[in-house]
Amino acid sequence: MKQIWASWRMEYIEQEKEEGCFLCQKPGQDNDTANYILYRGEKNYVIMNAYPYTPGHLLVAPYRHLASLEDLTAAERHEHFDIVSRSIKVLRQAFSPAGFNLGVNIGKVAGAGIEGHVHTHIVPRWLGDTNFMTVIADVRVLPEALAETYHKLKGQF
Repeated sequence: MKQIWASWRMEYIEQEKEEGCFLCQKPGQDNDTANYILYRGEKNYVIMNAYPYTPGHLLVAPYRHLASLEDLTAAERHEHFDIVSRSIKVLRQAFSPAGFNLGVNIGKVAGAGIEGHVHTHIVPRWLGDTNFMTVIADVRVLPEALAETYHKLKGQF
């Protein structure tokens, strides 16, 4: 049997899980560093994905708990996608990715882990970033800790 050590995961496994919507709760906690919040706009904010596909995987979310893009006001939607665009620029400067995947999962059947709070995923991509570990072992290997990525990106917005 092969083993992969991810000792940093124990902290998550043992911590008390919050009930409710983390996209609603995190911005109100006034601890952006611990919550990996990189930027706060007037109507939307940027938070790092705690379970990223690649380093720099970001989420842009409105402060209001809304289920779908059409529920946003015109001002919320405009700012939301302006921040998505800004996030891409920041990630290009910080990591020089070869491309990006953008996604908005609306509804549980679309893969939304948070079906009631719309948000946009920004996933930087590099040639070869999916390796044999993902294909053979259903494991994703991330070359950088979340805190390290956070410190690279914080202040770039």
